[in-house]
Amino acid sequence: MKRALAAVVALTVLAACGPTPSTPGAGAGAVPGADQLAACPPAQSRPPVSNGLPDITLPCLGAGPDVRLADLRGPLVINVWAQWCGPCRDEAPYLAALQKKAAGKLQMLGIDYVDPQAELAVQFALKHELTYPHVVDSEKLVRKPFKVGGPPVTVFVDKDGKFTLHNGVLTSQEQLDQLVKDRLGVAL
Repeated sequence: MKRALAAVVALTVLAACGPTPSTPGAGAGAVPGADQLAACPPAQSRPPVSNGLPDITLPCLGAGPDVRLADLRGPLVINVWAQWCGPCRDEAPYLAALQKKAAGKLQMLGIDYVDPQAELAVQFALKHELTYPHVVDSEKLVRKPFKVGGPPVTVFVDKDGKFTLHNGVLTSQEQLDQLVKDRLGVAL
């Protein structure tokens, strides 16, 4: 009887250690609405490049595999954001418009930065029509390589995997479109 009780207690403790719906990066099945975001695509494994994206792997906010940033190549726009960030709300319409205008010309990826509630992050992305793939950085892994004092930060990745940064809020669609043209050579 004692062994059976001990086994039940052990299984209960182990079950409690698993992912919960509010665990960032728990996947589309665990976070309500995450299945409406684009799945994180698999990427070909590549060696990191000098002045390139950091060798950091982040879990997908929605469906799809974890994403190793060093594997990514552009043209790609990465936006570091959080649902609790006021300036992120201000620039969200510009990113949503870029996603629509640039379909087929460049890729987009969001990094949900230090967000304590995955449900609210998904709601933010859906409300602002940021339906491209998003990964989760709950441990501030991109803080140093992307010089994140706080979100938002926008990262422009060229075809070779090298990146440049725009720290701070994007203030207009024209500004974002010009940054994409200047840094990635993509005219919209």
